[in-house]
Amino acid sequence: MFRKFRILILLLILATLGLGAWRANSRLTAWEHTIHVAIYPIAGDDSPVTARFVGELGADDFADIAQWLQEQSNAYGRPVLQPVALRVAPPVAALPPPAPRQASAFDAIVWSLQMRWWASRHDRIDGPKPHIRLFVLFHDPDRSSHLPHSTGLSKGQIGVIHAFASRQQRRQNAVVIAHEMLHTFGASDKYDPATGLPLWPQGYAEPDKSPRLPQTRAEIMGGRVPIDEQRADIPASLADTVIGAETAREIGLSRSTP
Repeated sequence: MFRKFRILILLLILATLGLGAWRANSRLTAWEHTIHVAIYPIAGDDSPVTARFVGELGADDFADIAQWLQEQSNAYGRPVLQPVALRVAPPVAALPPPAPRQASAFDAIVWSLQMRWWASRHDRIDGPKPHIRLFVLFHDPDRSSHLPHSTGLSKGQIGVIHAFASRQQRRQNAVVIAHEMLHTFGASDKYDPATGLPLWPQGYAEPDKSPRLPQTRAEIMGGRVPIDEQRADIPASLADTVIGAETAREIGLSRSTP
């Protein structure tokens, strides 16, 4: 009986949050006004390299993300004066609640609620209230060559992103951040989770190219540049990515193929 009551309470909370998320998403995908995006840098480990890197971050370190989205919105005939305004908050000392591994639907709901509560307690930033909050955990690349999975929540407009504390990998970090940011707009992944390979046609930058392979750019939600049937490369920067037709429809940039 207690479990049923707990589930009922969660459903009521989710229904309330869902209505708010629908309203927020409608505002995001209208592309009529500037969307304020806040980036909250976090040291994801105890490395002095990471701490120094996080402490030196500023808005210029993420400017290419805003510029890329401006170019993509222009390409779809939505020339918003400034699609997103990116600001960087002071470093956050606390770590977000870890996402459950192989989570059940109930576990995923509980974590989502925990993440929203945690984000509300660590969203200190000057200026306008952000529409989207991206918590970026940086890791010393000399300690780990592989990063935990990043997550973008369209219901809540929150991202938990893992990146490398390295100036040399700044452009690849920007690709990951842009990918997760578009999740908060409502974009879906367009790759096979088992192989990491982009799905054709929705995960290809040029799905009608002949011959189809190799591709030269990545669809941002496909995540990689398809080279052959078994290989796809990580894009070096946002300059090697585009927002494809299906993603553009999902986030409101386009209602038809450009």
